[in-house]
Amino acid sequence: MEECLQTIADYGLRSIGIGQRLLPKEDFTLCQQITLIGSGMIWNIYFGILALLFGFFFATGLAVAKAAQSLWLRKPAEWFIFLFRGSPLFIQFFFAYFLFLSLKGVSPIFNPFTAAWLGALIVLFCNTAAYTGEIFYGALRSIPKGDVEAADAYGLTGWPRFKRIIWPTMLRLAWPAYTNEAIFLFHATTLVFFTGFPAWQQRGDALYYANYFADKTFNPFVPYPILAGYFIILTLIVISGFGFVNRRLNRHLPQETRSKLKLRANIIR
Repeated sequence: MEECLQTIADYGLRSIGIGQRLLPKEDFTLCQQITLIGSGMIWNIYFGILALLFGFFFATGLAVAKAAQSLWLRKPAEWFIFLFRGSPLFIQFFFAYFLFLSLKGVSPIFNPFTAAWLGALIVLFCNTAAYTGEIFYGALRSIPKGDVEAADAYGLTGWPRFKRIIWPTMLRLAWPAYTNEAIFLFHATTLVFFTGFPAWQQRGDALYYANYFADKTFNPFVPYPILAGYFIILTLIVISGFGFVNRRLNRHLPQETRSKLKLRANIIR
């Protein structure tokens, strides 16, 4: 027990540069694998939370722009969504890394973009914004006309109408599908260190450490189930959090008419 506690102290925050600098080389214990893979989850949570946070607001703008009558607003939003929904996320990581690498040679200001903490985050942000923008656009098109007519009858126009009627209704309709997008995004963070973005000083995410142990022990049946367990726990936390927001968005509706979260696996992305 004391040895495991020491392992947690040594490797619990290693993925962010705190603790032992060198990884264990032999005689791997179960505690080491659980601790280091859990340490890597810090990066998965970092990528997922920030990409969701910034992508949420950008996706709202994309949805509004795509629904706009102005060609100058609608077309850029349509092409942005098409580009990031039409190409695989794995390929987007590769293209982005080599683009940032080329820009790095032009100006040193682009140096941070070749690091995963910023470059990969930008790719995840753009990808989730495109998918979420399409979800929100569909919700905008599904808003009952009666809600808009009622807002007009009360004299609500422009920003007040959008803030008090359009946006809340859009979120209420889109939230179950958006929950699935959030879950997929957290799972997609495992691609970061298997693309062009390097893991500096072996400070990778959870899959990076799981792959390290699988390669060293030639036994994938210990680290990968540990990794799956962490993501199952993370998924349950996401479902709980988004479920709470979903109940808040639908609290004014009768119980039988409230939209419920329906989780569906993304077979093809």
